[in-house]
Amino acid sequence: MDDAAELARAKERGWREISRINEDYAAGRIDQAGWHDAVLALIEPAYLGGDNPRAQSGHSGDAARWRRARALLVDALPVGGGTFLDVGCANGHLMDTLTGWAADAGIAIEPFGIDISAKLAQLARDQHPAWADRIWTANAAAWSPPRRFDIVRTGLDYVPAPRRPDYLAHLLANILAPGGRLVVGVFNEESDQEILEQQVSALGYRIAGRTRAVHPHPALSYKAFWIDSDDASS
Repeated sequence: MDDAAELARAKERGWREISRINEDYAAGRIDQAGWHDAVLALIEPAYLGGDNPRAQSGHSGDAARWRRARALLVDALPVGGGTFLDVGCANGHLMDTLTGWAADAGIAIEPFGIDISAKLAQLARDQHPAWADRIWTANAAAWSPPRRFDIVRTGLDYVPAPRRPDYLAHLLANILAPGGRLVVGVFNEESDQEILEQQVSALGYRIAGRTRAVHPHPALSYKAFWIDSDDASS
């Protein structure tokens, strides 16, 4: 494996398959619904086949590495906490662990989740029965939620790249509560670049804050940044 391929693999599991799906979308061979179907067909069996809660949430490491890779999201939480929606919640493991890490930092969040996979959302309900009525099956890109949330966490790879402007606008206008915070991450990116943040800034959004943590690959960092709805536009 050459250096570029090794770096791509470190950034994203299944990167070759995702690249092919993106190429099909760009070429018009599939539409947005087809893109979501193809991505779901790739990740759903991999997650459901996991033998531990981290693998069922798309992470290949142990508990210590999970914490190193995800606990930086505590930095993105407002000190007053509030309702927290995890978009792409999978089996609910981030909802669970982030709630505990936040509590250790003196921040109280009330977790909710949504996943496009009915099977993963049901797994989350089964593993966290106390939260069963607050985990939904839906595509967040077109979701009309029953309520709004103080904090919404998402990845931007949940939609085709050309649809990201619409996706961000939808989250901010229809899912995030007034005065809320939209958190993008965690994602893996070269340590010396800020590509994703710059792309979002170029859409006219003001980045309110950012955080990062050490990645096992020496060229990469775990990253997240956030937009506050009160001053989302630059």
